[in-house]
Amino acid sequence: MKVTDLSDVEPRRRRVAVGTFDGVHLGHREVIRGADTVLTFEPHPAAIVSPAGAPRLLTPLERKAELIGELGVQELVVVPFDEDFAARSAESFVDDVLVGGLRAGHVSVGENFRFGNKAKGDTQRLLADDRFETRVVPLLEVDGEVVSSSHIRGLVLGGAVEYADKLLGAPFTFCGEVTKGDQRGRTLGFPTANLHLRPGLLLPPDGVYAVTVTVDGARHAGVMNIGVRPTFAGRRRMIEVHLLDFTGDLYRRWLVVHLIERLRGEKAFPGPDALRAAIAADVARARDVLAGEASLASG
Repeated sequence: MKVTDLSDVEPRRRRVAVGTFDGVHLGHREVIRGADTVLTFEPHPAAIVSPAGAPRLLTPLERKAELIGELGVQELVVVPFDEDFAARSAESFVDDVLVGGLRAGHVSVGENFRFGNKAKGDTQRLLADDRFETRVVPLLEVDGEVVSSSHIRGLVLGGAVEYADKLLGAPFTFCGEVTKGDQRGRTLGFPTANLHLRPGLLLPPDGVYAVTVTVDGARHAGVMNIGVRPTFAGRRRMIEVHLLDFTGDLYRRWLVVHLIERLRGEKAFPGPDALRAAIAADVARARDVLAGEASLASG
């Protein structure tokens, strides 16, 4: 899939899906269905319009592009969202972006899509424009709950990653670079990779998780701990990943972590021996949880 800035789009007729699409969840996927082009915004518009209330992201742009590309979309067009763009009227968005820039012949949006300065543009404004056909997709419900990015954020923050994954249509994922740690996990017999994440990303609560981890294109089973390591009176929140049946140096490598299931909350143990036994139990349970995951590598 081609990723391009709005200012660099090539002139051609397009079927365009428009939205922020944070998470690219099941509802987003229905909006995108049938589109050859997706128009999205970077950063999240709330970061400009109301920065104090801007949400932590489910998907940074790179992950969003990966997920949208998997849907068969030909082109992802990114709007650099800034104060000038936020001030653009609804009429200008339609005339200059959808029609003039993208030459849209078909536009697909969710029913709650708003656009233009002070969100004055709505789906009725799009439906009334005869220069393109408009498809308005109703909000999707699963198990009686509306599928939305805000709902999924709440699930992740509550540790319900399995249900969040169900609504996302793929595991909740974040990326990080491996940095030097104190190698305490190695002394316990379970070496870990310490991850440094970019700011602004959503994280689940402290605890232990069964995960799969992509390293150089191959996915490996793993166990992740998020927390302060209370057994050792730690204070700094850390993200540590132990890859099962993996040998090799991970320092300064980029890991993609896919959360599959929360195993337990973080807790303090009487000492290293008790912690070692708990980690061994976590690893055994993670193996059971991940046994059905496809395309896992080892080595």
